Amino acid sequence: MINFSFLLQKLSAAIFLLIVAMTPNVAYSQNLSLPIYSDYLTDNYYLVHPSMAGASNFNKIRLTARQQWFDVDDAPSLQTMSVNGRINDKVGLGGIFYNDSNGRFSQQAAYATFAYHLMFSRSTADINQLSFGLSAGVVQDRLDQRGLNLIGTPDPAIDGSQQSETIFNVDFGVSYFFLDFFAHLTLKNILPQQRRVFSEVFESENQRQYLASVGYTISSLQSRWIFEPSLFFQHREAINQSNVDINAKAYYQLNVGQVWGGVSYRRALDGIDFTAPGNQAESQNLQYISPFVGFNYNRFMVAYTYSHQAFSEVISTSGFHQITIGYDFGENRKRQTCVCPAVNY
Repeated sequence: MINFSFLLQKLSAAIFLLIVAMTPNVAYSQNLSLPIYSDYLTDNYYLVHPSMAGASNFNKIRLTARQQWFDVDDAPSLQTMSVNGRINDKVGLGGIFYNDSNGRFSQQAAYATFAYHLMFSRSTADINQLSFGLSAGVVQDRLDQRGLNLIGTPDPAIDGSQQSETIFNVDFGVSYFFLDFFAHLTLKNILPQQRRVFSEVFESENQRQYLASVGYTISSLQSRWIFEPSLFFQHREAINQSNVDINAKAYYQLNVGQVWGGVSYRRALDGIDFTAPGNQAESQNLQYISPFVGFNYNRFMVAYTYSHQAFSEVISTSGFHQITIGYDFGENRKRQTCVCPAVNY
């Protein structure tokens, strides 16, 4: 015998999810981890790769605030705080806290990181370092359903409450530095976890993401300029979606500090299907162009990033704005005379 009550409940939940996905002020993020934009380029690789905890010559604290679409109510916003440093020659520790708000959805998380650094260099003239990092954290999802169910017959999938749940997971990463070359590889959300803020029917327990970065530093002893081209790759296993960042960054050494900046181009490797005017089905690859600029003075750092979504079907053209501020503290552990910004600046 068909259980019509059960079918009605699942159908109502499916309709609700569809409305959520199509409505700007209740857009839902499928991430179970920190959303990854171009934050790592503003001296914040630790946000992406746990193996970078304590990799630099100073201990670091970084604060970021990101806001999308100032002309859209309840637009996505993100705030992060990260702290990392060394406690001895080989061991690094770190912590990340963030708040990600997206309409009726919000996510808060706290991560703690242990990193281990192995130095193979025979002298301080260059660098040959292998680093490992393990992060463990808790993520709390919140869904505010208040005011959604205003019809006469209550929807069983929408009870008008504020729902929340807490999920635990683990990330693991490896970094390698050799002369002017660097590479990072990170596996996020290793443990199978399934959110039930809606229903286990709608989301896979596979939340794994694969992140990889490679880059090269170009410099000269006779010049104050340093150039750093790099690539960043991200893949979500469950939904089989990938994107790649092509980055160009430059540093200029001043007598009172250092100014740096560059541009990042992100392109999704999978097309997004949508209905164009005239009811024609089309597909486009999501693209972002993100110029950024920063300045270091003594132990202080400030940076600004702007992202433009190069896509014909957008909610707003006002772009994405992000501010990063930071402070370096503790003993200067600079050991290498090489020009390698990831560990010496």
